[in-house]
Order: sequence, then C-alpha cells, then structure tokens
Amino acid sequence: MNQQTLLTPVKLGPYQLRNRVVMAPMTRDRADNPELAPTALHAEYYAQRASAGLIISEGSQISPQGAGYIYTPGIYSDAQMKGWEQVTDAVHARGGRIFLQLWHVGYVSHPDFHGGALPVSASAINPKTKVYTTAGLLKETVASRALETAEVKQVIKDFAQGAKNAMAAGFDGVEIHGANGYLIEQFLRDGTNLRNDEYGGGIANRVRFLLEVVEAVSKAAGAERTGVRLSPAGTYNIPPDSDTRALYDYAIARLSEHGLAYLHLREPVGDMSAIPNMVTNVTEHYRGIYKGTLITNTGYDREKGNAAIGRGLADLVAFGVPFIANPDLVERFRDGAPLAKPDQATFYTPGVKGYTDYPELKAAAA
Repeated sequence: MNQQTLLTPVKLGPYQLRNRVVMAPMTRDRADNPELAPTALHAEYYAQRASAGLIISEGSQISPQGAGYIYTPGIYSDAQMKGWEQVTDAVHARGGRIFLQLWHVGYVSHPDFHGGALPVSASAINPKTKVYTTAGLLKETVASRALETAEVKQVIKDFAQGAKNAMAAGFDGVEIHGANGYLIEQFLRDGTNLRNDEYGGGIANRVRFLLEVVEAVSKAAGAERTGVRLSPAGTYNIPPDSDTRALYDYAIARLSEHGLAYLHLREPVGDMSAIPNMVTNVTEHYRGIYKGTLITNTGYDREKGNAAIGRGLADLVAFGVPFIANPDLVERFRDGAPLAKPDQATFYTPGVKGYTDYPELKAAAA
C-alpha cells in the first residue's frame, strides 16, 4: 500500500497528530505499590509507544471508590499525580500525545477493595462475575449498593477533579470511560438502572449522568481536550438495554452538542445480531449521528484500519493488543513488517516481563 491513510496527519481538538494510529487504553496492573501510583516502569512503557498519534492511558480510578482491579493506578492523590508526571514527561520528550482515561468501575468490584463496604452502582445489582481482589484471590462479586442522589453528584465532582489532576500532571487531555459495563454504562442501561430519581427511568434520565460528567469534565479540562468512550454493542459486565439502538442514538446525538475532542467507539465482540434493537455496525451507524472526530476500536489490523479511514468511517483507529508486543507498531505498519505476538500470560502480572521487554523490530534484527 503506497499511501496509508492511517499514517496521515489529523487534527484532534487543539492538536495536530502525526498519524491516525491510537494506542487504546489497556489495563496492565503494574501499579503494585501502596499508593497505586505509576512508576518509572510506566513511563518507559508509554514512552516506548509514543510514535502513536495518540496514546490513551490505562483506566485510572477517579477515587478509591472507583477501584475494582488490583494494582491499577489512580488519579486522585498527589503521589499518583507525581507518578503520572513521569509518564507524560517521557511521552512528550518523544514527541507523543497522551490522554488519561478517567474510570469508575461501579459494581465490577468487591468489598475487599472498600474496607468491607459494598461497591456502588446505579442500583443494587450483582454483575455475577469474578474479580481479583486485594487479597490476591479470585472472588465472586456481590450485589452493589445504589448510590444516593447526592452521592451521584459527588461522583460527578470526582470525575471533574480527576480531569483537573490529569491536566496538572501534564496530560494533553482526558477520556471519560463510558464503556465495558462500568459505572457510566450501568446508569445508561435499563437492566442495571432501576432508579426512580432524576437519573433513572426513561432514556433521557438514564443518559443524564453521562452528560453531567461530560459537562463537569469539559469545564475542568476543556471540551476540546475531552473524549468519551462508549460500547453500544458491548455486553461485557452488563446486559444489553431493551432498546440499545434508541438509547445510544439519543446519547451520541447529545454528545455531538458538546464540541468534544472525540468519540471513541468499540465495535462488538462476537455476533450480536440475535439481540433485538442492537446496532452491530457501530462505527458506520454512528458516523451519521455524531458530528465530530470519531475513533473506532476492536478487531482492527493494518489493512482494516486503513480501509476504515479511507472509506471515511472514522478519523482515527485505536489498537490495543497489537501495541503490547509491538512498541513500534506505527513503524511496522509503515514498513509492512510482521507483528510480534504478545504473551497473554503476562498481560496483568507485575514487573518488566511482558511489559517493557518487547523489542522494536530494528533491535530484534540487530
């Protein structure tokens, strides 16, 4: 391929990115310290991948209440901010751009993370999954506690504070995690939102939490530096809505009004065609609804990514797993070089192995 559309520059918010390859947010569980703070190892990992047009960091909990995975970094303490400063400095030193993903897992958690208190959600729901707890054991989840209305408003403030902290730590922007069955999506869908206050009931009320988070974060970081990630066809950690199409058509049309840096959409994993009112061609469908920069994600390789940009379906393409074993993914795309395969056994284990020890192609050939 002589001209790869993936490798052409693109404007995103106030930034001119050197290519349209995005490193997707990926949980890696390397903040194995009492402060849950990023370290020099994180800085090396992200700097190795700084040739991406944009890096979106791993999900970072906005408060202790937002945690549900072991050794994931936060963005609510001074130690965490200082840790992230190492990362942003290292990425910027290599000419890269990096956004931090703001995260609250909601019910995808366990009392072990909260001193014995119940995890919180839109409603008292048990996601009926398993999580690795702070005890280092895989445990069954329990029914969550429904957030009181005043507590919902505090979580919105926590998102805004996380955005302020991220910008103070040197990030170029932030991404609000509204996908993968975590707290925002728990408010969006009628199977997990059984509330009878202003945040529950019809679609407009269920979308209210997302929109108020977007407004608060946009005020803190700037709308042009704020992105949102959604998974309209996702069923990870969460059941589908009774009318997923109507829900996300409304939500995404409303997001268009906010002048955001981007909307980041996940394509479905597996065949969702049997689910009523489910959009299965996510990016193509929402290209016609969202009036702004669109990032598409899930299942892309070099050829599919170039085709998506070439057809005008998306402005950028996010790659997750390929970036784990290929820190020089952009260069490999440019040269048409083969990709290294990652070691899945080290995706979530502490230390250097399977994290910063994957060589670039030139180093491997030397």
